[in-house]
Amino acid sequence: MTDEPAPTESPAPTDLPAPTHERTTHGVGPHPRPWPDDPRLDPELLEHGDTRNVVDHYRYWSMEAIVADLDTRRHGFDVAIENWQHDLNIGSIVRSANAFLAGTVHIIGRRRWNRRGAMVTDRYQHVRNHPDVASFLAAMRDEGRPVIAIDNTPGAAMLETAEVPERCVFLFGQEGPGLTDEAVAGADGHLEIAQYGSTRSINASAAAAIVMHAWIVRHAAPAR
Repeated sequence: MTDEPAPTESPAPTDLPAPTHERTTHGVGPHPRPWPDDPRLDPELLEHGDTRNVVDHYRYWSMEAIVADLDTRRHGFDVAIENWQHDLNIGSIVRSANAFLAGTVHIIGRRRWNRRGAMVTDRYQHVRNHPDVASFLAAMRDEGRPVIAIDNTPGAAMLETAEVPERCVFLFGQEGPGLTDEAVAGADGHLEIAQYGSTRSINASAAAAIVMHAWIVRHAAPAR
């Protein structure tokens, strides 16, 4: 055995940007020159690289170009969430709405909501606020969009066997209290998710993702 000095760790690089929800360990570096002649591409991203939380198809695209492209193929369902208690699940629901390409996310009640769980996907998702349930229901009636309440309360039909319209808005309540009586009474349909264990309910954001995927299975073409 020799008395060699113990190895030391290399110092961490100091020129890396601070981590954020927008930056991940994935992505691409600066684009080789000459740059493509495409107005959808963002010169700053081409120059410095793109590590945003977007699929590879949208690498180097500007945010505005991505939203414009998504708008050409959004699905026929919207998502609505009651927000009386500043539910932390709303951000996760917005993230799932983006993943399944919902049309619009409607926030009922408080305008402010915790965006942390959205992982910046709200930048690419249309979000609309309604001050109360009555104004939300009136707006959906004006648009001819059926409201489907999702809650495992008496009177609900099973999501797994129900007819789910292609054009609709799924209405979710908050973690714990669920939907208000006013919301369920004003909805055009009322569905629940089949459960097989001992717990009375599942997490609100998980329920929303299940329902959105159920719509995808029924109505959407295979993803590219």
